[in-house]
Amino acid sequence: MAAERGASATGIDASPRAIRRAEKKASERGVAARFVVGDALDLGSLGEQFDVVLDCGLFHVFNDQDRATYASSLRAAVVHGGRYFMLCFSDLQPGDWGPRRVREAEIEACFAEGWRIDSIVPSTIEITIDPSGARAWLVSATRS
Repeated sequence: MAAERGASATGIDASPRAIRRAEKKASERGVAARFVVGDALDLGSLGEQFDVVLDCGLFHVFNDQDRATYASSLRAAVVHGGRYFMLCFSDLQPGDWGPRRVREAEIEACFAEGWRIDSIVPSTIEITIDPSGARAWLVSATRS
């Protein structure tokens, strides 16, 4: 998506299969993007920093300890003043199916050090099993 809009884009995933699929999609679309097999919990090992990080559907899969590790990992990979945008499943979603729900307070606590949370607003995340989607949080944060 970012590369289609002219941005220099790097996609990171722990799954080599997912990376191959992303490379194929980019090629089919004629989009220049870079894809790397990497660990979101150790982004510093990439040896580079980014101006913007987009996270759609990753944060909510981590347990409490890994969420703290992820926030630290992001600090290592985002330049000071850089931006982080996240879309994650919300505790406002009714029912008990699907990923663990995330409370607004959990997001605030996780990004209390090294970040300024600019906004946390209710949103919707598209899912394949429900055309109306699932309730989510859309987060915007700036690396301090």
